[in-house]
Amino acid sequence: MEFDSFRIREDIRRYKMQPEGENRPIALLVEDNNQSSYLLRSILEREGYTVELARDGRQAQRLVGELEPPALVMLDVMLPYVDGFQLLGLMREKPAWKNVPIVMLTGKSQEKDIVRALDAGANDYIVKPFKLDELRARIKRLVKRDT
Repeated sequence: MEFDSFRIREDIRRYKMQPEGENRPIALLVEDNNQSSYLLRSILEREGYTVELARDGRQAQRLVGELEPPALVMLDVMLPYVDGFQLLGLMREKPAWKNVPIVMLTGKSQEKDIVRALDAGANDYIVKPFKLDELRARIKRLVKRDT
């Protein structure tokens, strides 16, 4: 997947950086593509999250075992070692993670993949390339918090 880096920089500049703080909610980002992870991390940080990044399925598995349930998970489907569908199942098996909003974010746009993810417990499914404002709106819809 290719991103227009000029457009990305301009889109990111539109969002104000929120102040650092100890009470920032955690977002788990599972993404192996460097451009996508950079963009998503920037968006999430500007939305007020502290981001834990896993660059492959094994690293994500480890973090799911170590972390307290985060406020949000952004999960790619196509990952090295352990795919996003397997990780989704692992997360939903853990009682503490049952209500964590999980957004699948992927280039897989076939209906069967979308249905599979939603049936397995994903709260949303966004196909890459995505629109930044739409992504932000979907995150805000899923994660209601006091501001």
